Amino acid sequence: MSAAAAVIAPRAAPEAVLAPAPAAAPRPRLAGLDGIRGLAALFVVVNHVFLRAFPGYPVDRAPFWAAWFIYGRFAVVVFIVLSGFSLALAPARHGWRLDGVLRFAQRRAWRILPAYWAALAFSLAVAWLVVAQPGHGLPDAKSVVVNGLLVQNIVGAPSPNAAFWSMAVEAQLYIAFPLLLLMVRRWGAVAMVATVTLVVAAVGIVGPHVAGLDTFVIQSPPDLAALFALGILTAGIVGAGRARREWPWPWLALAAAAPVLATIWWRGSVWTLHHLFWIDLAIGPAIACLLAALATGHPAPLLRLLEARPIRALGLSSYSLYLIHGPIVVVVYDRVVAGRVPQGVPAFLVTVAVAVPLTIAFARVFAALFEIPIRRRRSPSGAVRRQRAGPEQAPA
Repeated sequence: MSAAAAVIAPRAAPEAVLAPAPAAAPRPRLAGLDGIRGLAALFVVVNHVFLRAFPGYPVDRAPFWAAWFIYGRFAVVVFIVLSGFSLALAPARHGWRLDGVLRFAQRRAWRILPAYWAALAFSLAVAWLVVAQPGHGLPDAKSVVVNGLLVQNIVGAPSPNAAFWSMAVEAQLYIAFPLLLLMVRRWGAVAMVATVTLVVAAVGIVGPHVAGLDTFVIQSPPDLAALFALGILTAGIVGAGRARREWPWPWLALAAAAPVLATIWWRGSVWTLHHLFWIDLAIGPAIACLLAALATGHPAPLLRLLEARPIRALGLSSYSLYLIHGPIVVVVYDRVVAGRVPQGVPAFLVTVAVAVPLTIAFARVFAALFEIPIRRRRSPSGAVRRQRAGPEQAPA
């Protein structure tokens, strides 16, 4: 078990489990989380530019300074760990209990669905009227239903947006979230993570040898469930004692990441991208330790960087940026760059110069229309959603 496994609040006593949940107090905003979301979303944008400018995936044909942008999956890993962490912060402060499963489901739906459905409409319009997503074909009626119901990782259909697959996985993890909290209350957070990880690892080992299961592992990576569970475990830092909060979390994050990054550099992109299941699991503890470090106020220079106004502003619209960037990148590359700029480094640089500021600007407008008003209104459960009330995850 990694160092992140030590971040755990004590198990609730049986009497506490039966007691009514206390009223949720206003949550302080944890510094740095918005910045991480923003940088992760930006990495995904550049990754999709990279895939258009340097064809041949999983072979990395880029120079060394751009080569790491082929690993866009790692940004999704960050989002998933951060999602479990953010959602579990309030329960971790209150005996690992939600204030009601139905209320939680209503808040999640109210938070993610309006912007997601608006992005789905935008993506369909671009695919039908301008250009479809490369390798996916023209969306049809099935695409609308499948993506609208967030089951695109289970039911095959032409996709209007290459980034939507992770939205379906995350929505399904939300369904599992109350069960994972129940496991924490009954067994403890370490046991919960160990159980989920063992099940996930078993699927990863058996998957390549079972017809149909291998496809499931690719389309619905179960390793993300273990990473989500690890994020929940890490949220226990809010209830940990002073001694544990003073652990050298930044150094633990670096120590956990170094061997994974060295292996990726040594083995190369083809090997790495064919073993993403295990690489995801290996890099997860480093992300968890980094979140624990930020939650305890370290390291100060990184916190100052993540709290800088441009990066925080990027983070506040990171959900919108993730949702709408795909069609914009494809339009810029296929309609502006391709055929006019040589493929490779020139196409990459020109597309980044055009598409990145365009997607950021569009995301801010999109967030102003479909995210910020939702945060400020009352949810169906009656809970007031304020824009900066707490570190709740902007899904990705």
